[in-house]
Amino acid sequence: MTMTKFIKTFSEIGIKDVPEVGGKNASLGEMYCRLADRGIRVPNGFAVTAVAFDHFIHHNGLERALSGLMQRLDKNNYSNLGSVGREARELLLSGEVPADLFGEIVKSYRDLCGEGNCLVAVRSSATAEDMPDASFAGQHESYLHISGEVAVIEAVRKCFASLYTDRAIKYRQDNGYGGKNVSLSVGVQRMVRSDKSCAGIGFTLDPESGFRDIVHLSGVWGLGENIVQGAVTPDEFFIFKPTLLQGRHAIIRKKLGKKEKMFVHRDNGTEAGEIVNLPTPGILQDSYVLTEQEIFTLAGWAMEIEKHYGRPMDIEWAKDGITDELFIVQARPETVQSRRDINKIKEYVVTSKGECLVQGQAVGGHIASGRARLLASPGDGAQVQDGDIIVTDVTSPDWDPLLKKAGAIITNKGGRTSHASIVARELGVPAVVGAAGATEKIRDGNIITVSCCEGRTGFVYNGKAGWKENIIDLRQVGLPEHPKAMLIVGDPEKAFDLSFYPNSGVGLLRMEFIITSFIKAHPMALIKYNELKEGPVKAQIGELSQHYKDKSRWFIDELASGIATIAASFYPKEVILRTSDFKTNEYAHLLGGELFEPVEENPMLGFRGASRYYHELYREAFQLECAAIGKVRDAMGLTNLKVMIPFCRTVEEGRKVLALMEQYGLKRGSNGLEVYVMAEIPSNVLLAQDFAEIFDGFSIGSNDLTQLTLGIDRDSSIVAGLFNEQDKAARKMIGNMITAAHEAGVKVGLCGQAPSDFPDFTEFLVRLDIDSISFNPDALLKGIANINRAEKPAPVYIL
Repeated sequence: MTMTKFIKTFSEIGIKDVPEVGGKNASLGEMYCRLADRGIRVPNGFAVTAVAFDHFIHHNGLERALSGLMQRLDKNNYSNLGSVGREARELLLSGEVPADLFGEIVKSYRDLCGEGNCLVAVRSSATAEDMPDASFAGQHESYLHISGEVAVIEAVRKCFASLYTDRAIKYRQDNGYGGKNVSLSVGVQRMVRSDKSCAGIGFTLDPESGFRDIVHLSGVWGLGENIVQGAVTPDEFFIFKPTLLQGRHAIIRKKLGKKEKMFVHRDNGTEAGEIVNLPTPGILQDSYVLTEQEIFTLAGWAMEIEKHYGRPMDIEWAKDGITDELFIVQARPETVQSRRDINKIKEYVVTSKGECLVQGQAVGGHIASGRARLLASPGDGAQVQDGDIIVTDVTSPDWDPLLKKAGAIITNKGGRTSHASIVARELGVPAVVGAAGATEKIRDGNIITVSCCEGRTGFVYNGKAGWKENIIDLRQVGLPEHPKAMLIVGDPEKAFDLSFYPNSGVGLLRMEFIITSFIKAHPMALIKYNELKEGPVKAQIGELSQHYKDKSRWFIDELASGIATIAASFYPKEVILRTSDFKTNEYAHLLGGELFEPVEENPMLGFRGASRYYHELYREAFQLECAAIGKVRDAMGLTNLKVMIPFCRTVEEGRKVLALMEQYGLKRGSNGLEVYVMAEIPSNVLLAQDFAEIFDGFSIGSNDLTQLTLGIDRDSSIVAGLFNEQDKAARKMIGNMITAAHEAGVKVGLCGQAPSDFPDFTEFLVRLDIDSISFNPDALLKGIANINRAEKPAPVYIL
């Protein structure tokens, strides 16, 4: 154990040492000492303690001068923040490092390096007596690729001075530390050569929704500064914790980022060289920064770190391009989503909107309108008023005092873990990041609306949009045990958020939304891609699937990703996926669809549902659907996913589809696979016993069953007004279906709007002992209320 006065090695540090070495160093020491036996690599190093900082201040007689500067600070408008901060930093940078402290730093650096000099990272680590209440993350400076004793000493001095950056001074005031004794520790850590490889960030929950069963990783080529600053759009990886623990292929979503630039080290003739931000070569932009095995390794480490600390964590990782080893270089508690009250949900619904000017990645679930302020740097922020919407290329911690005024934030570049994203979450304001062209398409001074309440994509609309908001206390919602209240879901980007609603799973997962919103191309056009004529359609398909030589594989992976995201969101509750149920006119609207779809007079009653799957015009595409489902269930381990066949006209047709599914790797009963059938045709009701012999249950599609019972084409505006699920004939058909299913010993549910709109319809279903009712998200809570009301026995009056 070292006997030095001002230094502590990582092997001597634990989380209890926050007051002495700050949160960053305490965490590094904790992991270095206690997680190495779990295979987690943390680069070795040492901490220059807060005692050393105080010694430096006292040695140079700076206490009174610094105190006077802080007393001069305009704490209302911060009008003199720049000048006060600059004077304070100049005082520290001109100070002399005491000989005893100088000697101890040099000795510790030599001990760390062994023979000769080594490259180190020198990072600030702020400390205060009640540090757990404030992380000080990003407020102070770090210096990378430092080599040599003199350079290390100078970097330590610069870190000391960064206690008085403008943003750090204001941060302390905003968080109640303005009058408290805050010191600074400095960490000196062996440098991970990620400048020759990659680096990134990880969260042990979803940073947008707070969904706890996900590890979210993001990464860029080169040093990690670009991802922190939001200067580039990173790769993203979503890993599902429960199936990762089972050893399954738990990556449920991958998103290739542009990664336009990379920070690298360049030899300029000096010992340490220089760090430059260069354009990323095209081959690297088109490649993921991590292999799948590396993703699994980092996700596993993240879970171990979370388990050790007993709370969600925000980590930084880096890969050494010389040794090809992965390292954890920082871990701190996640402080935004983990503190959110999950029992209260605020819903925003857009009711009117202007032209969409630009879109990007949504941060937060909020919406805001205000005046656009286009800024090139924080220095241009004098005209920004509270509530203005800041539009810029990227942000860095220097922007923090200005961003606190913002009603919303828009950046050209960056991802969900960029600086702008982190600040937006902390401030509770919406942000759209990675919105390419925002500073060109948005005019300064115009009123705009930033909407992040429409899924993972954020939209910027011209003018002031209209919206309504609802605050829901989920503790006041009693989820019924029977019948089950389930959700109808189609958009994977909303699935994590919807998982917090009271529910018993997903009774209908619509595949069509994933195809139209994410794939956009007809599956047969992908299968026959090489046979397509050159032209706009082929070019668009090629651009969408540019990273896949095999376009069919792209369809499988994209569809599987969307399905898996929804299945994971509600795991282990059942999620029932309906295979594709486009009609020919709808399929024709997909890219390349017109080349493969017949023209029908009445698509509603034509080539749709089960009839497509075994037909030569679509059979190969159905094989792709089955491959995606198989990947989700068998490779990813999401066996809560079940399958439902729509518009199955005859029992024989059902047998054909089941046989084809088995041929394509989806055998009913294998690995617990259940296959349901939609009850939406009178033949399904009349022959319920026969259908029940080959399927595991029914889901009543009340829309189609009503229109076919009453002979109404819902697509015809002339007779659509006669459509009514409350019609006596439609009710009787639904009632007969429920009774027949139970007599056959299988489950039966219903998907539709009527149970939420009409309490008496819900009572009708409950009285017939239906097993489940599925609602659209906006109707779920009303539907649950109707179920609970229907389950209560009628009052008995004694006269």
